[in-house]
Amino acid sequence: MATAPHVPLARASTLLFESAVTRPLSVVFRSGGRWEGHDYLVEVVATREGLDSFDVVVDFRDLEAALDRSLAPLQGQLLSDLGLDGPLALAQRLLAELAPFAPGPARLKEVALTDGQGRRLAVFG
Repeated sequence: MATAPHVPLARASTLLFESAVTRPLSVVFRSGGRWEGHDYLVEVVATREGLDSFDVVVDFRDLEAALDRSLAPLQGQLLSDLGLDGPLALAQRLLAELAPFAPGPARLKEVALTDGQGRRLAVFG
């Protein structure tokens, strides 16, 4: 019986995994000289190659708690009173504040704000 020469298997590519946390947020900002109140769904997406030893992307208890702490002082507030020009500045601030809660090798992929009409604004990490 003839056997084929031993050929090592090609290394399987590492899979990318993502998980998201969402929370509601209501804020007011000035747009084109008028005031606008918006209800947003804030989505924070973490990503990593493979999963950790608990088969998760990140410990979402920590990320959820950090998101809750970041959103609490914003709820119902005028963004300009908080030094924010509008929704883009808000999303950028949340990305910067929450990045440490997705420790390597995971990272925050994006923070997105979706309004009640389905319009979505996202910033990427």
